Amino acid sequence: MELTFSKWVCAFLLCCWLNFSKGYSVEGLRGDSKVKAVNLGGWLVVEGWIKPSLFDGIPNGDMLDGTEVQFKSVTLQKYVSAENGGGMNVTVSRDVASSWESFKLWRVSESEFQLRTSQGQFLTCDGVGCSISATAESPSTSETFFIERNNSRVHIKLKIGAYLQATIGNQLTGDYPGTPGWDDNEATFEMMIVANDLHGDYQLANGYGHNEAKKVLQRHRNTFITTEDFHFLYRNGINTVRIPVGWWIASDPNPPAPFIGGTLEALENAFSWAQAYNIKCIIDLHAAPGSQNGMEHSASRDGFTGWPSPDYISQTLDVIDFLASRYAKHPALLGIELLNEPSAATVPLDTLVSYYKQGYQIVRKYSSTAYVIICQRIGNADPLELYQANIGSHNIVVDLHFYNLFDPFYVNMSTVDNIQFIYKSREDQLRALNSTNGPLVFIGEWVNEWNVTSGSQTDYQEFGKAQLEVYDSASFGWAYWTLKNDRKHWDFEWNIRNNYLQLGDSPNKKIFNSLMLLGLTCAWFCMHSLL
Repeated sequence: MELTFSKWVCAFLLCCWLNFSKGYSVEGLRGDSKVKAVNLGGWLVVEGWIKPSLFDGIPNGDMLDGTEVQFKSVTLQKYVSAENGGGMNVTVSRDVASSWESFKLWRVSESEFQLRTSQGQFLTCDGVGCSISATAESPSTSETFFIERNNSRVHIKLKIGAYLQATIGNQLTGDYPGTPGWDDNEATFEMMIVANDLHGDYQLANGYGHNEAKKVLQRHRNTFITTEDFHFLYRNGINTVRIPVGWWIASDPNPPAPFIGGTLEALENAFSWAQAYNIKCIIDLHAAPGSQNGMEHSASRDGFTGWPSPDYISQTLDVIDFLASRYAKHPALLGIELLNEPSAATVPLDTLVSYYKQGYQIVRKYSSTAYVIICQRIGNADPLELYQANIGSHNIVVDLHFYNLFDPFYVNMSTVDNIQFIYKSREDQLRALNSTNGPLVFIGEWVNEWNVTSGSQTDYQEFGKAQLEVYDSASFGWAYWTLKNDRKHWDFEWNIRNNYLQLGDSPNKKIFNSLMLLGLTCAWFCMHSLL
């Protein structure tokens, strides 16, 4: 009877150990059983806010692709306007500027530009004496203008040499006689730069021009991330890196203009360094052709989102095929993220789910074990929409990005408010997602920064501690954004070296150690009960 009871106890302990250990395991990792990662942001996909000095040498650097401008006639004191936002004539008739009076630059050279309306058409002129309209769907010579600057005043000149002028009839025509001066005349306009927010790969390459951009990016890629960084990550317990790449990597070393080759070689280096330090890699398709969210980190030219088109989706699937075929068997690969931060406002859910399903099948064609990571849409989207989509059956992960930033909701939060939000709202959300019978949960981006302007080092330590404790419960793990950054609280290395972020023994590691102790107890009990 005693032996039978001992066997039942042994079986119960063994089942407990197996069930709990199964719940906290990511295949292929050393040490901790879940992902502890850092993003290598700003390296192979440029984000100007991470390292602004990359753009310092661009002439007319405040007039990059996507810069939003307005023009006001100095004689009429009225704004140039694309009626209905585009598709009609252009007038000089508005007292107050809004979207119809705003144009986005497409840069041709440091002094040549094309002007895109809010509805997507381009200003055009068919020759001397023309009336300017906003009717061109794509730009060429007739849609290209020289912009001459004198402080905030500009002249706009046709390629054929004639200057634009604001007529007394409130028209914009290409027939100013002669060369205007900078006094108050019909061909002189005040130019206001409304927004200059895009500083990505497109802006850098097109701003410098191919030859100079190649020098700038080669220097950046060779120095921004090195093998020493992987040594630093290894020493601090990081077991994975998430590496953002752009779609043009599949055409390396000669990608389509204006993009600059060399990212594939850098990615190869990262995999070699990772393997040397037993660190795993997640390849994250951060920038898709046409841009999936209109932001600089998706290499958007001017803020428009073109990605949902069938041609762009097909091209993106080819990129996934390229990456999966090349890295599926590499011992350092942990997973491939099919797309970063698609926009809920411009990417329909059914289109995204269809793409994710096709991408999953492509990765599975080359690997049965690599994790396939699908990112939540940003904006007004519920992460549960991806759990209900039945995208794949094995090793699939949903990526959520948690920032106490970028939304008015967080603006007036105090230190305590921010920390309590992590412990309550974030923790409740993760608990709910972890309990679903679906994909694993990955906090693929988070940062030890907030809107609190007077936070002390202790405040930051407590905020970081709260995030680590809560995000450690995500079933796949987490990834800090980012390893290096000119903004120090976004810089993982700075946070660690200056003791603002204290990794310590995570709850995940404590659970792992407890499970190991339970396993050893089970083995000891079973062995002695059978003697």
